[in-house]
Amino acid sequence: MSDAVAVVAAHPDDEVLGCGGTLARMASEGRSVHVLFVSDGQTSRRIEPGQPSTEKTLMARTAAAKAACAILNASSVEMLALPDNSLDGVELLDVVRHIESFVQRHRPSLLLTHHCGDVNIDHRVVHDAVISACRPQPGHPVKELLFFEVPSSTEWRPAGSAHAFNPNYFVDISKSLPKKLEALNAYAAELRPFPHPRSIKAVTALANWRGAMVGVEAAEAFVLGRRLVS
Repeated sequence: MSDAVAVVAAHPDDEVLGCGGTLARMASEGRSVHVLFVSDGQTSRRIEPGQPSTEKTLMARTAAAKAACAILNASSVEMLALPDNSLDGVELLDVVRHIESFVQRHRPSLLLTHHCGDVNIDHRVVHDAVISACRPQPGHPVKELLFFEVPSSTEWRPAGSAHAFNPNYFVDISKSLPKKLEALNAYAAELRPFPHPRSIKAVTALANWRGAMVGVEAAEAFVLGRRLVS
């Protein structure tokens, strides 16, 4: 069975926020890590007078993604650059086919992606596309599916309006948390001052809290979608 790991993230920075410590840990253990970004993460944003053009911000976000993934020691990074916050306007089958192709190229045994209960529409579309692309057919390489939380998205979805994120799978990132934070700093333009959840202090606090839930210094939490032990 392949020991490759794949991440399918809606936007550049979701991979670090959701599972950056886990990716860094797995890479340090010798597993190849492959990252696919589905949306460009920028084109829906309004450009105010005096601000950089959309083209420049796209280039900056792409550079940040490559820098962050290099810090995590990812083996490959791919960007589909589909329209930001508009994936519900893209044919789901098209997104599924892109993910299927990515999976067949790298044949990961573990795939990590968004939880279904996020407030962000792109996150939810990517979740659904991954589920479709990873149907458990005979010979399919993905044996384990994990769904991560993204601070400033997952917890902003009211529990009464969708499936709540109730983690039942934890990865100890006590040693790799510094790498996660270093990679997150590559996305400095996306960070906000505390108490915003997408701040270094809040991300660190979440890792410490998830760790405290399972008796370690720091952890990342997931919902287990499926695991096949053969």
